[in-house]
Amino acid sequence: MPNCDLRAEITGLFAGQPADLWPGKPPSAIHKTALSGPQQVTQAGFAADQQADLTVHGDADKALHHYATEHYVRWQADGMLPPDAAPAAFGENIATTGVTETDLCIGDVLHFGTALVQVSQGRQPCWKLDAYRETPTMAYHFRKSGRTGWYYRVLEPGVVRVGDTLRLTDRPNPGWTVAEVTHALLFKRIAPAHADALARMPELAPGWRSTFAAMAASD
Repeated sequence: MPNCDLRAEITGLFAGQPADLWPGKPPSAIHKTALSGPQQVTQAGFAADQQADLTVHGDADKALHHYATEHYVRWQADGMLPPDAAPAAFGENIATTGVTETDLCIGDVLHFGTALVQVSQGRQPCWKLDAYRETPTMAYHFRKSGRTGWYYRVLEPGVVRVGDTLRLTDRPNPGWTVAEVTHALLFKRIAPAHADALARMPELAPGWRSTFAAMAASD
């Protein structure tokens, strides 16, 4: 059951710039470095952050990527990350303790410093995660584990810093956790009626709504 009294400590904020990381491949901003001090949160995410390919990253529904620090222990125990791996190893913008994909629902609105953000979708990892972690099956295991993290759109710009508290303020879709919806999209396992409901959910990112509409229509 999702935590309706959710609060989580923000333990890390990260940003990156496009760079040529792999010969013959498009540039990427997956490599993130830690930010210190107050950070401006705009409609596009952190003012200090940029994305290399805006056709698949960085639109308004993927302004910020949040990844639970709790997951790192599992990845290290499974041998998928080295013992010294630290937050930002997956290219996330936000690290916290106290909240995971099972605690949040699509459409949740949260105070993020003085900004207001809304959960828009889970993460669909691509080949860049394999390349960045130098593990050819990383994206596959990422999807299979359900530990994918999630994205926010920014409803109200503001300022955030490490040590602030992320706090839930509204929950329009209490029956649809990030974990459940992401699993349904990645593995195409969902009842047609549920796919139709997600296709009509205004808080879900348009691309995901279209995918669920196609699932509902294919029954």
